[in-house]
Amino acid sequence: MTDLLPGETDVIAVDVARLGARGDGIVETKRGPLYVAYALPGERVRVALCDGDRARLVAVETPSPDRIAPFCPYFGTCGGCLTQHLARAPARAWKREIVVDALAAAGVEAGEIAPTVDAHGAGRRRLTFHARYPDGKARVGFMAARSHDLVAIDACPVAEPGLAGAPRAAHALAHLMRGKAKPLDIQVTLTEGGLDVDLRGHGPVDEGLRAKLVGAAGLLDLARLSLHGEILVERRAPRVRMGEAMVAIPPGGFLQATAAGEAALAELVRSAVGKAKRVLDLFAGAGPFALRLAARAQVHAVESEGAALMALDRASRATPGLRHVTTEVRDLFRRPLLSTELAKIDAVVLDPPRAGAQAQAERLAETTVATIAYVSCDPATFARDAAILVGAGYALERVTPVDQFAHAPHVELVGVFRGPRARR
Repeated sequence: MTDLLPGETDVIAVDVARLGARGDGIVETKRGPLYVAYALPGERVRVALCDGDRARLVAVETPSPDRIAPFCPYFGTCGGCLTQHLARAPARAWKREIVVDALAAAGVEAGEIAPTVDAHGAGRRRLTFHARYPDGKARVGFMAARSHDLVAIDACPVAEPGLAGAPRAAHALAHLMRGKAKPLDIQVTLTEGGLDVDLRGHGPVDEGLRAKLVGAAGLLDLARLSLHGEILVERRAPRVRMGEAMVAIPPGGFLQATAAGEAALAELVRSAVGKAKRVLDLFAGAGPFALRLAARAQVHAVESEGAALMALDRASRATPGLRHVTTEVRDLFRRPLLSTELAKIDAVVLDPPRAGAQAQAERLAETTVATIAYVSCDPATFARDAAILVGAGYALERVTPVDQFAHAPHVELVGVFRGPRARR
């Protein structure tokens, strides 16, 4: 029998009923659900029990036909991927069910919930490394699943090939910043100009260390190196393509996880908006939707981050064939647009963070905007906000899940709402 780890009480055989929203296999017991990481529905597995509602997978006695061999040597220790053992087609079906369950829990009916769009593409275009200094030496990698433990890595196979040099860059920069031994986050983004790196957690640096960091940026051939959003050196413009526009993204600014994911979400938004002439883009970021929609519509972009809007503005002015996108810096959580400000708008696009857009949804519920395209990275908060809009008379016409986080539980979606005047 496998040795028990501290806190474990027994090893038993159980049957896995379904897959939970966080990627765990769920076993139904008299005491309630038991969660087993890396187990799949339909499997009979041996697990080590502990006092809580989680159990450790010891062995798979009867494997699921959907089980495949993980391709990453760090799988099972690194917390970045939790479902590499699940084949892609059933993984997409599972992510659709996450969306279905979230809407059902909120009492929201959708006209259609489409199949999940596979948007992994060439892989992740941004990685965030963590650096720790347990013995005065830099240890760099990703966090373990449900833990603050660091898993040192040398390569990430779910990233775009252009990020192959990212681990080396992260190690080199972490080594230079070992003096204070403070936990460090190193965000590396793949751009047209090369690797764009933003360092966070260290605090201000003296001139000596600044010079060393600038020198390292040259040796590592980085496009740009920033510290807490402050540019230390920009050797090449870190531009990212958004439709026909090239956007010089701000340091550490938000970007969809994959280029294919951004393109898929944008196409769903473009299709929903259709021929609308006056479009409002809320939580606009640096313009992944606004810059595409501006090819045929007047777009007003609202975002709390001024640097992102400046990047959007420059890109719209520099791109032939686009209408100029007007911008507004505004905290939509504290100051959502009011119904009077929405009165002459044909379509609204929302792409809020994980917390959703409840305050703005409540104001939209007071309007008769013909179309609302809601992009979400959290099905639960989307369902909450959808209930507000549906309760006010909007119809949730279609929801499309989008999977740009292959091998992880995260799922994006685009929900299309039609107002009463659009359904006449």
